Amino acid sequence: MMKKKVIIDVDTGVDDAQAIMMALAAPNVEILAITCTHGNTSLDNACKNTLRVLKECNRMDIPVYRGSEGPLLGRKRHAGEFHGKDGLGDVPDPDAPGLELLQKKKAAKAISKIVNAHPGEVSLVATAPLTNLALAVLMAPNFHKRLKGLYIMGGNTESRGNTTVCGEFNFVADPESAYIVLDRYTCPTYIATWEFSCRNSLPWSFCDTWLAQDTDKARFMDKIYSHTRKMVQTERYQKELIGGPGFNTCDTYAMAAAIEDDLVTESEKVAVTVELEGTYTRGMMVVDHMDLLKKEHKVTIMKKIDLEKFKTLLMNALK
Repeated sequence: MMKKKVIIDVDTGVDDAQAIMMALAAPNVEILAITCTHGNTSLDNACKNTLRVLKECNRMDIPVYRGSEGPLLGRKRHAGEFHGKDGLGDVPDPDAPGLELLQKKKAAKAISKIVNAHPGEVSLVATAPLTNLALAVLMAPNFHKRLKGLYIMGGNTESRGNTTVCGEFNFVADPESAYIVLDRYTCPTYIATWEFSCRNSLPWSFCDTWLAQDTDKARFMDKIYSHTRKMVQTERYQKELIGGPGFNTCDTYAMAAAIEDDLVTESEKVAVTVELEGTYTRGMMVVDHMDLLKKEHKVTIMKKIDLEKFKTLLMNALK
């Protein structure tokens, strides 16, 4: 079986850990590299957390690259209130791997070099602010033409924010990079937006079953997810979820789509961009339904997925 080659770009908090573990468990996936950036937590924490997840899964053979410490412009944003200050629920492991295990090459250069070495074969899955991807295309303007596909968790389609009034976290954390990526990358592009992930949330009873598996991976996830779960199960947060309360592991939707070609059952192909100047809308993804932008490149915005296949991928991640 030909394995799907992927690079994963992360700001490893609990949600990214879930996506990484999903990819590690998929027999049809070969992870060529994991690149880290700012976002859920500091860059150092994101790197440490990535190594820690790989150690838990006995996959320290996968190279991890250090990327951007902050956005191209603007101030840093972190999501410590959701995932803990360290990004993994503030339950440290005294035996966790150290930063000396990181590759020497920087993330942006590594992304373009690996893609160029495997033209037409590599999918890039981005579950973080898009700074590393923007830097990669600025340094190597044509490498994206050799990508098989780009899968992004980020953005929104209805101006429903989760960080600002109209903005989703990954795009708001670096609007300029999101703009550059959606403007420069012309490979097949698939976006799992905030609203989409909410509408495809799973029941909390499934989360209980998922975490109750009698494995070291499930016990690890139960431990690091405890802080986040308490936060997102508050009445205030659940009321904010589009489509009603539920278990929304948003980063895994982009990963699942990269793993399973037929996971997405409904989608829309449309041109998009990112607002950079609005007082309330900076970082918001703009969907051009009227084709006023005259952009040739259209992205695929996910709408619905096969939830049973999605559940299976999640369950396998913790086996």
